[in-house]
Amino acid sequence: MKKNYRLALMGILSAIIVVQNFVPFLGYIPIQPFNPTIIQITVIIGAVALGGLHGAVLGGVWGVVCLFRAFVLPTSPIDPIVFTNPLVSVLPRVLVGLAAGYLFAFLKKIKTPPMAGAAICGVAGSFVNTVFVLGTIYLLYKVPYAEFYGMAAEELLPAILGVVGTNGVAEAIAAGILTPVIVRALPIKKL
Repeated sequence: MKKNYRLALMGILSAIIVVQNFVPFLGYIPIQPFNPTIIQITVIIGAVALGGLHGAVLGGVWGVVCLFRAFVLPTSPIDPIVFTNPLVSVLPRVLVGLAAGYLFAFLKKIKTPPMAGAAICGVAGSFVNTVFVLGTIYLLYKVPYAEFYGMAAEELLPAILGVVGTNGVAEAIAAGILTPVIVRALPIKKL
């Protein structure tokens, strides 16, 4: 694949990520008290189509925009508390791209059918985002996060596991369905 084409696709996917962060319902679906996200699908698509390092860059774009947004245009009152920390806002998103890209390369190497591999990467990448974001929030901000939602700190872990089981599963299913369909439509990667 030509270098200029890869660069153009990275630019397009980065622009989509920025737009998804700022336009309601394109990246975050505001269902209170949570904000399920579908932005990870764009990162996963880039990782599957272009590789893990490009996926990490796209995840970094998402994370930096999320960090910036937490400072200037938070989606909830808790965002400035937790998402201004790059360990919560940036690192998990970079890991989404790395995990999806390298998992796809591994699945390709062991001769997994490409559409199945892309679907697996969609599910895995989505869970990486959910587990690492909520995990770092729990580890670093357990008390303020629990207080924000009006619960004791001891009640937070079951609540977070509930989010993983509901939002996390729904996000993973969406990513598992959409990733192979969209990547197959890209002219650079025939699945």
